[in-house]
Amino acid sequence: MASQSQGIHQLLQAEKRAKDKLEEAKKRKVKRLRQAKEEAMAETDQYRMQRDEEFRQKQAKIMGSQSNILEEIEVQTLGKIKELHASYSKSMESVINELLSIVCDVKPEIHVNYRLTN
Repeated sequence: MASQSQGIHQLLQAEKRAKDKLEEAKKRKVKRLRQAKEEAMAETDQYRMQRDEEFRQKQAKIMGSQSNILEEIEVQTLGKIKELHASYSKSMESVINELLSIVCDVKPEIHVNYRLTN
């Protein structure tokens, strides 16, 4: 009987050791999962920051080129305005003289539809 109780006692101890090892393995697994999750979060944060930086650089490049286009349009517009003012100044006097001559130099004529009635 002593050997049976000693065998049962050994079985119980072995079962307890197996249970302890299983709990320890579960704890290591949970710890490793947390660590993997933290590593994944750090990696995704780093990737997100890298992509954001690339986006900002592309955006700055595009916006910079747009401001250059705006500056070119502004320069062209000012050039066209100066050209129109010069054309106005050059043609103003001759146009006014022509209009005045048309208005002031009246040549009286009888209209073709006018009928003389007696």
